Amino acid sequence: MCQPGWAAARTAAVRLRELKDLRRVRDRIDRTYASPLDVPALAREAGLTAETLHRRFTRAYGTTPYAFVTALRTSRPAAVGSRAVSEKHTGTPGT
Repeated sequence: MCQPGWAAARTAAVRLRELKDLRRVRDRIDRTYASPLDVPALAREAGLTAETLHRRFTRAYGTTPYAFVTALRTSRPAAVGSRAVSEKHTGTPGT
């Protein structure tokens, strides 16, 4: 017979593994945000279907993978542009 806390522990372990896999997917999107987003390929790497990846990513991060990469693409050029302006005005890189 199972101990009463085992089911909860098993559920928590599955959830942590799921979050670890999603973090790996999110990091991959973050590293390759400039290239086209291929959700089916990301899902295959995570061992999931595209629909399951989309559902779990949305549940974990509150945004879809497409919205996440769109937000990265709009925020990153702004950061790069501000650094370039800083270098232009001060003459020193990164200050």
